[in-house]
Amino acid sequence: MKPRFNLIVFLVCLGPLQAQEHWVATWTTSQPLARYLHVRGAPPPGGRATPAKAPPPAQAIAAQGFNNQTVRMIVRTSIGGSRVRIRLSNALDSTPVVVGAAHIAIRSKDSEIVSGSDRPIAFSGKPGFTVGPGMAIVSDPVDLSIPKLGDIAVSLYFPGETGPPTSHGGLRTSYVSKEGDFTGQPSIPDATTTGMYYWLSGVDVLAPPQVSLVVALGDSITESFRSTPDTNRSWPALLAARLASHKKTANLAVGNMGMGGNRVLRDGTGASMLARFDRDVLSQPGVKWVIVLEGINDIGRVGANAAEAPTTEDLIGGYKQIIERAHTFGIKVIGGTLPPYGGASSSRESGEAVREAVNNWIRTSGAYDGVIDFEAATRDKDNPKRLRPEFDPGDHLHLSDAGYKAMADAVDLSLFGKR
Repeated sequence: MKPRFNLIVFLVCLGPLQAQEHWVATWTTSQPLARYLHVRGAPPPGGRATPAKAPPPAQAIAAQGFNNQTVRMIVRTSIGGSRVRIRLSNALDSTPVVVGAAHIAIRSKDSEIVSGSDRPIAFSGKPGFTVGPGMAIVSDPVDLSIPKLGDIAVSLYFPGETGPPTSHGGLRTSYVSKEGDFTGQPSIPDATTTGMYYWLSGVDVLAPPQVSLVVALGDSITESFRSTPDTNRSWPALLAARLASHKKTANLAVGNMGMGGNRVLRDGTGASMLARFDRDVLSQPGVKWVIVLEGINDIGRVGANAAEAPTTEDLIGGYKQIIERAHTFGIKVIGGTLPPYGGASSSRESGEAVREAVNNWIRTSGAYDGVIDFEAATRDKDNPKRLRPEFDPGDHLHLSDAGYKAMADAVDLSLFGKR
């Protein structure tokens, strides 16, 4: 009788543990609330561009959208799980978007998926859904073993004209069919390729209660512009790999909420950090930490309007707002110092003084729950106002693959032990 009693106790105890499972984002992307285009290989908004002979595919899609076409998007997971769902958002558009079918699968290579891994995705039990203007929707859960640090293919079919899409550059190749529903097909032959995500805002897995999310919130440096596409060399992706390799931090997911050209205090390339904070941080499933690395565009992207130039106190006030709002919801905030940008087209002496003063405040104020000294990890020891030569891809602002690795390596993983 005793073994039977122990089994009953075990099953009774197991039930509450299972009930505590919760959704955690394994991948995210930030969608702008103002239309912009971040074309792979082009400078960030406001930078110098060389006129193209013909619009690249991403520009054509941004202008026209889809019609009787499938787009297969590749996302890189941070944590794994056996139950998954996707999130779609029509944040930017003023017209409804009809999704005729959606599928998820393990990606093999290019647009190919692993045999037997394809799963149809339903929305409220139906194969399709209309995403209204400004609407965010969550799919029904799907049973699929999602690997950590693996590639997942999310395929959406748009049966009619969508109009210009809500999108975000992702440093990953997406595949667009010439026509037809290819959501459940092993590959998309003769696909057009772009470097954008369309309407897809997140992928979540059902996880044990101890699993949580770290949101990397920032601009193009967090987005990791100028890193090598399709190689997962962004610093948030490299941080996710570091976390996964250590037993004490393997239960942490990482979501990249970088947005090229973004600013803390003012709209520009998308809504400001203060304006998008609720959507990009507070609404993320399982979030417990946020790493804030932004301000260089506030300092540098002033242009002809000198009144937009922030003071040190202005930026610090913005950071304090982020910290206070995060703490209200029990989220820890880690501040990242701003890397050097000497020699960049936006660099100026008065802006450099603000950057140095802001970094001093981040390091010494105690306002953040932790600090990552990205500046110390990336500056040239012989010329501290500039990036180390081997970290500079040529624009003196963004970083090379080696530079983004140095940023990821600068994160003290013990920061995430502070609950």
